[in-house]
Amino acid sequence: MKFTQTDFTGTKEILKFPDHYVALAVTVSDAGVVANADGKKIVEKGTVVGGETGATLSDDTIPVTKKNTQGATTGTAGAAVDAEGVLLNDVDVTYGPASGAMIIHGFINTNKLPEAPVADAVAAIKMIQFID
Repeated sequence: MKFTQTDFTGTKEILKFPDHYVALAVTVSDAGVVANADGKKIVEKGTVVGGETGATLSDDTIPVTKKNTQGATTGTAGAAVDAEGVLLNDVDVTYGPASGAMIIHGFINTNKLPEAPVADAVAAIKMIQFID
């Protein structure tokens, strides 16, 4: 196992009410993540995610990946309707899949997200309220 220390800049709070949320431990996939200028592959907090090959909520061995697309169909890899939650913290996947926390219930400040969630993703995540 390789130990690395990552210092992230900024402490943006994506939760509108930080004391009211539910998050689950997940494995964040490194598939499709592009390295930044420092050579690090960081999946930002506030990224809409869902199971890579199926529902992570029903099988916690399935890693999560970004799921913020519009107009896809149920069950298709990359479909917004497969969105299951929002990442609570930045996750460094430079050296492969890594542990993270996925919010499944709570109130999210949309102004603090790296990209606005699309309508299909918002509809799929029923227990999260996105607030401006």
